[in-house]
Amino acid sequence: MVKTKTILLLFFFNILILHSLSISTDTFLYGGCTQERYTATSPYEFNLNSLLTSLVNSATYSSYNNFTIIASNPNDVVYGLYQCRGDLSMPDCASCVSKAVSRAGDICPAACGGAVQLEGCYVKYDNAKFLGVEDKTVILKKCGPSIGYDPGTRDAVLSGLVGSGGYFRVGGSGQLKGMVQCSGDLSFVECQDCVSDAIRRLRIDCPAADYGDMFLAKCYARYSTGGGGGAHAYYKPHGKSDNDGQKTFAIIIGLLAGVAILIIFLAFLRRICEGHGK
Repeated sequence: MVKTKTILLLFFFNILILHSLSISTDTFLYGGCTQERYTATSPYEFNLNSLLTSLVNSATYSSYNNFTIIASNPNDVVYGLYQCRGDLSMPDCASCVSKAVSRAGDICPAACGGAVQLEGCYVKYDNAKFLGVEDKTVILKKCGPSIGYDPGTRDAVLSGLVGSGGYFRVGGSGQLKGMVQCSGDLSFVECQDCVSDAIRRLRIDCPAADYGDMFLAKCYARYSTGGGGGAHAYYKPHGKSDNDGQKTFAIIIGLLAGVAILIIFLAFLRRICEGHGK
């Protein structure tokens, strides 16, 4: 009986570890705010709240959208967009955008402009027009440890992602995975240019790293050879929802709880029977 309980506890502990290692689309990557501030209860605050509500609502049915709230006073005009990772389901996209908007409010209180990149989505708003403007400023760069491998396969995979179509692209060869994505407000030519620059920077800055992330203002490129970061750790099959994993985990926990109760009940009956047998 003691051995059975030990096995059960170990199994339960392993399940918890596996679940804690799963990558969440809500993981915070970076955020920033503009210096300009608005006053409370001002027309700009009203327009900004309206825009953010539109972003969250739109994410329930579209992986990308942008909005402009027009005002008679040019200083009260606000622009905004969100972009979900191309492999997210709509429920995951909506959840991610909602959390990104909330996070922006936390780190950019009363700022006229803010941007937040979570693992699964990106949100940006400002009173200066940025929609449709190509921007290749480096926002975030991450390189894994150098493993000294021949980067030829990586370069081939990433080059293949430049030539393929669409704003979200994934590819790979064996354990090596690559991923690129552009903001939906760019033209196809601008997207190609942005992705090419992100990949060029990855090759230079992460020459022999086991993973690399290069986030520019309007696109990103990521790769991994199977290490602890990059595209390999975060890529999900299209349409696969985090909610499915949460439901599966809940079912497993429920089953384990049921087994634990059954074992305790059988142990209790055994003690009763042994007591009557004396």
